[in-house]
Amino acid sequence: MLFLLSPAKSLDYETPLPEGLPHTTPQFVPQSAALIEVLRAQSPQQIASLMELSDKLAALNVARYQAWRPRFTASNSRQAVLAFNGDVYEGLDARTLQAPDLEWAQGHVLILSGLYGVLRPLDRMQPYRLEMGTRLATPGGSNLYEYWGSQIAEHLNARLRADKTPVVVNLASQEYFKAVDRRALRARVIDCVFEDWKGGSYKIISFYAKRARGLMARYAITHRVATPRQLEGFDLDGYALAPASSSPERLVFRRKAAATA
Repeated sequence: MLFLLSPAKSLDYETPLPEGLPHTTPQFVPQSAALIEVLRAQSPQQIASLMELSDKLAALNVARYQAWRPRFTASNSRQAVLAFNGDVYEGLDARTLQAPDLEWAQGHVLILSGLYGVLRPLDRMQPYRLEMGTRLATPGGSNLYEYWGSQIAEHLNARLRADKTPVVVNLASQEYFKAVDRRALRARVIDCVFEDWKGGSYKIISFYAKRARGLMARYAITHRVATPRQLEGFDLDGYALAPASSSPERLVFRRKAAATA
């Protein structure tokens, strides 16, 4: 069973890392390097327009592309699960996971990425900004979905080859999960949906839903979740399975508004 997460726009390369934290190298470095070469050919104005960024953010990311190297070191990179700093990663709270938890996560959690394709939690990552939905033209196509093609799905297949009943638990956004070619993927997909009570009905509230995806990943890690049935026990931050609104391929978790206070 594999759990897929989206990356975050916000990055943290300032907070000191825990001592002795293991690290690995991303598995699609040549593909990343090729994308970097395309990005380096763009002017700050082109990057600002392409990614809808302010001039300041565009200049920052142009500098990141220029600084990027195919060799990942302690000085130019850090483990992905500690580099991303958005709502999902607040819920995951990787800094409080124990070494055996991180080891388990390394084998079962993957982060989808526009630049890196797929990152394991302990893969070193150099700072970047390249959302999967970016319409960056490359020799591989007119956008990143075409660039990555079936590579990500095939990678997931390889990771799941030893499983008798391969399962992918989608905790990523639509933008990122779209990068997984469902025609090439040979696994059952389970979507997890998180809803909160607001205005007289249950709704997906982006901030809470993103954080809940990280919480579900944490729950899977700390409980060593190995079957779809075990997912149904998720109960962090007041969420609980809503059986009547769920199906085998779409698990809906809900909580009352009081739990969000």
